[in-house]
Amino acid sequence: MLQVTETGEFYLIDLGSRNGSFINGRRVSIPVTLRNADRITFGQTELEFHTPSSRIALDSSNPDGGDTSTLHVRRLMSVMVVDIRNFTVLTRQLDENLLSTVIGTWFADVGKIIREHGSWVDKYIGDAVMAIWFHRHQGVSNEEVVHILEAISALHRATDKLNDRYDLPFPLRIGTGLNTGYAMVGNTGSGDRPDYTAIGDTVNAAFRLESSTKQLGLDISLGESTYSYLLNLGKPQQGFEQHIVHLKGYEKPTITYAGTYDDLDEFIKIYKPIVLDTYPTPE
Repeated sequence: MLQVTETGEFYLIDLGSRNGSFINGRRVSIPVTLRNADRITFGQTELEFHTPSSRIALDSSNPDGGDTSTLHVRRLMSVMVVDIRNFTVLTRQLDENLLSTVIGTWFADVGKIIREHGSWVDKYIGDAVMAIWFHRHQGVSNEEVVHILEAISALHRATDKLNDRYDLPFPLRIGTGLNTGYAMVGNTGSGDRPDYTAIGDTVNAAFRLESSTKQLGLDISLGESTYSYLLNLGKPQQGFEQHIVHLKGYEKPTITYAGTYDDLDEFIKIYKPIVLDTYPTPE
């Protein structure tokens, strides 16, 4: 699968093909950014990738070429980071072909689920993905909160299905960090390699919150702002308890609200009907 970002960045993703996909002779096991003149090989076919004209037009719009583009829009957003647990151990214990199939299938499922819930995969980072939901400046609506939580729940179920489908040395598990706040969005990176993304503390904290789930032995870690929007729906009946964690790069301890995927499903079960009753879907 080829996935293109809003700025024309192309990713090659192998979805578990039997013979594998290769870029410049190296097998693709995680999404890889395509560069101009890259050689793509699958089966008996070899192609040479050339940057589409739309991307060339985008590049030429920056007369400075190699200069760094400026981020220019401040937006309220929810940033979700999902990471595969013990991925390094898995790569050592699993046959390369099966590993490519499993991870390729997972990435395909993740992309589909996130698109169905109103976002896109902003970044593929090794064994993790990052997605962003943009909100109005007034805040996050109850509908948006439920939509994002349903996406996380669906990602967990899709991961569980892979355990039933493939013979793995240990169950595949994921951890999730979710943070809400303001960040700058726009084109960053060099002029000839622009990347439409978000940067700032909101994004950094989402990654650190995901890492904190390993310390806590839980599945999901929510930022304080994200949790406050959950409280607009009603106080969680269980799970999402307050914890104090020390996030890498942060001098002061951070408050997070963490729980399990079972806690999440219970929360959705209780409050989704209330939200739908309050905001009925237009016919």
